[in-house]
Amino acid sequence: MAKKVILIADPGIDTSFAVALALHDPELDVLALVPTAGNVSAEQATINCHVLIDLLDPPKWPKLASALPVQYESNGAALHGPQGLGDLSFEICPRNPPPPADKVLIDLVREHPREVTVIVLGPSTTLAAAFARDPDLARLVERVVLVGGAYREPGNVGPVAEFHVWLDPEAAKQILHADCHPTLISLDVTRKLILSPTELLELPNPNSRTCKFLRQVVPFALRASASLYGIEGFHLKDVLGIAAVALPGSVSTQPKCVDVETKGEATRGMTVVDDRRTPSGPPNVHLATGAAIGEIRQYVERILTGAP
Repeated sequence: MAKKVILIADPGIDTSFAVALALHDPELDVLALVPTAGNVSAEQATINCHVLIDLLDPPKWPKLASALPVQYESNGAALHGPQGLGDLSFEICPRNPPPPADKVLIDLVREHPREVTVIVLGPSTTLAAAFARDPDLARLVERVVLVGGAYREPGNVGPVAEFHVWLDPEAAKQILHADCHPTLISLDVTRKLILSPTELLELPNPNSRTCKFLRQVVPFALRASASLYGIEGFHLKDVLGIAAVALPGSVSTQPKCVDVETKGEATRGMTVVDDRRTPSGPPNVHLATGAAIGEIRQYVERILTGAP
């Protein structure tokens, strides 16, 4: 039976790859694609989720939602483009505004108690809002996977902070302490999955609508990565969140006591891992420590090869 998942996404370019894989993986049942501000504004995130569903046209359409009206101090425009999908814009069919993101999340988890894995491919704001609105929800999810944080790796929005956590460290802290023992996949693991320009521009099944769309947004990502980070290729960080669920065992973890710094002037958004022999408290997080990158790369190729 396919695993029930809800994706919380701020669709930029690597997020689009992750969403495409999840929507076309027959072993995953994507109940909802829930937008959140992050790489783009809340309004643009809602639009981009609609764009992805319209263009990818998966076998089963997930429920959509409206992103919560949150504004952050920064966004991912430099890496993902002004509207998140490179330097392109896409038209979508007009729709009535869908329900708020936290309501859709709560309704689906309560409809399928202890069956749903929530994969957060952006800041934790929406999941934290759902947990605050429904205090029993943390007990009703089967699993939470967060792509975010920096452990034994410099940050990407400062010396120690990762972008998703930095945007809303209070929300990330709330999820880590919500007694749901999330899987946390931080930069030292997500940065291991990088595809070369050739691989990204020559995706398998080149005539499929999925690969055609992804190839359209890749050139901006390649130029931005070269300019911002001096690398050839592009990190598909959010794909690790999908792989952790779709390929059991592909992302190895260890139980750790983890917290988030919310107030430090230079350390806001820092993921604090207590590696002492006697930590300050019991483990609250399954912290990713490695990934079977070869297996995950094969998964990406396999799913995209079969995508329409």
